[in-house]
Amino acid sequence: MWRLLRDRRLSTFKFRRQVPFKNYILDFVCFEKRLMIEIDGSQHAESRRDTVRDAALAAEGFAIARYWNNDVLQQPTSVLEDILAKLAGR
Repeated sequence: MWRLLRDRRLSTFKFRRQVPFKNYILDFVCFEKRLMIEIDGSQHAESRRDTVRDAALAAEGFAIARYWNNDVLQQPTSVLEDILAKLAGR
């Protein structure tokens, strides 16, 4: 995913990866649009910790886009199109 997001490769939006923010490490974040992207494996299915973190980030004005590892690997174009749509809506 980083290969597709870095160096403003996705439109003109700047993403950073593995960003410390408060008590969390964000997988990918675009601060300009306040969009955080999480890539999850099955261990995150309905995790209470994720719910608490998402609420804390939403309180800071972030939208959270969460994708499964398999989707990123098998359908990267669909994932990128969804990210672009979310960026356009912010």
